[in-house]
Amino acid sequence: MSIPLLPADGPVVRVTGGDVRGLRAAEPDGIDSWRGIPYAAPPVGELRFRAPAPVVAWSGIRDATSFGLMASQQGPVRVARSTSVAPSSGEDCLTINVHAPAERGSKPLPVMVFIHGGGYTAGSSRDFSGQGEEFVRTGRVVFVSFNYRLGALGYLDFTRYASRQHPFQSNLGLRDQVAALRWVRDNIAAFDGDPNQVTVFGESAGGNAVTTLMAVPAARGLFARAIAQSPPPHSVYARKATGQWAGEFVGMLRQIVSRRQGAGSSVTRDVPALLAGASTVDLLAAAEILRVRTPITYPGAFPFAPVVDGDFLPESPLVAFREGRAHRIPLIVGTNDREGSIFRGRVDILPRTPARIRALFARAPETSHAPMRAAYPGIPGRRSGADFGADYGFWYPSTRVTDFHSRYAATFAYRFDFAPRLLKLVGLHATHGVEMFALFGRADEPIARAMTSLGGYEQYVAAGERMRGFWLNFAERSEPGPEWPCYSEATRSTLIIDAVDRVVDDPRAVRRRAWNDFLPELAG
Repeated sequence: MSIPLLPADGPVVRVTGGDVRGLRAAEPDGIDSWRGIPYAAPPVGELRFRAPAPVVAWSGIRDATSFGLMASQQGPVRVARSTSVAPSSGEDCLTINVHAPAERGSKPLPVMVFIHGGGYTAGSSRDFSGQGEEFVRTGRVVFVSFNYRLGALGYLDFTRYASRQHPFQSNLGLRDQVAALRWVRDNIAAFDGDPNQVTVFGESAGGNAVTTLMAVPAARGLFARAIAQSPPPHSVYARKATGQWAGEFVGMLRQIVSRRQGAGSSVTRDVPALLAGASTVDLLAAAEILRVRTPITYPGAFPFAPVVDGDFLPESPLVAFREGRAHRIPLIVGTNDREGSIFRGRVDILPRTPARIRALFARAPETSHAPMRAAYPGIPGRRSGADFGADYGFWYPSTRVTDFHSRYAATFAYRFDFAPRLLKLVGLHATHGVEMFALFGRADEPIARAMTSLGGYEQYVAAGERMRGFWLNFAERSEPGPEWPCYSEATRSTLIIDAVDRVVDDPRAVRRRAWNDFLPELAG
């Protein structure tokens, strides 16, 4: 397609597909940015529910000054029987952004590729964490972020409904991530980045993406280091479970389409045609119902996640880590002190309620019940239940990743403990995602200012600066710093990031041993 020529006032780079012109920020920023560059064909029409296809080439110079569409996700307005599409979102979302120091010198820079979180149902590369200005301003790295398909369009497994006319494929969001990393390999040198020095990192669902990519054969060689922040590493499911969720989704979608069409209408019984032809609004509405119901009907599970399909993802990432089949590259893994305290209301997805906790106890060996109750006094009370649910989803499986991977490659573990006074007073403490504003140098954002309104601003900023320094060191030389020892099963040395950092060996050992007995399938 033809793209109108732009005024010659921004840096032009040739990438897969054609030329793009970006932005040169005024000093003192000194950052060149290229935004919204396609890294794959638009996954629309016949390409819905298909693996990403090659970029469609363009002629002329493409405008790369604005972020691309966010992946389809819910907007702010929600009603009982419908939903709205978030502004600036859509299915044509497979775009990538590059941010580089304006003064880069002659030597290629290490590259940091950030994968955004959001439970695989929300978020985008236009969020503050996707821009990475404070990383780039150091002059030490090129920073990359990208969008990938979310929700039902990226993380439900509809392969059971595939047909000759509609050859649906699995793990679409995961495949998008690999396609983006291939684009980085093939194009980042044009931005003075080193394709052999790529560090991939992400938080929450982005952390899950990192630990999962470590077990994807197609991702081998696409990154040299990895950082997983607050990952839920075992939120990867077998085809039996994902097939069940796909079937439930189809039933919900059929009801929604029927209501929308009105009385007397007939909804097609052809499931592939229903999925291929449904509007984005209807897909989002069905996905929201499934998202809310699943943690209740399947305690401890979340429906929008990678699937062990035996092909693109041949085995559980935890098994791959345990057996040494995960990519043997340096890895940082960490969680926050009280991940689960924020998972309330609309984001109440963890097994933190009495009913969900009872369901998990019913599945665990009976001999593990008493040690688990001793590890979480007062369970299933509100605080102990939140900590139990978070440790089930985030902390304990992360300890398994660090244990297993440390047998084969350099591994570093951390826990982020710093919480401003206000967060302690309201019972959140260092909850899920609290480190992100500090890490990305955005402590002046309104929500971060509110968090530090009763004190702790300077310490919060300083903790983020130290953390960012660790990440940059790791991206440059595969180790975060001399004050942070390498992890081993003999010591389980963990950096506690707080007002004053410290190293603790085997923190929460009592909990870890209780979980080993409670979830023997993860203990290995």
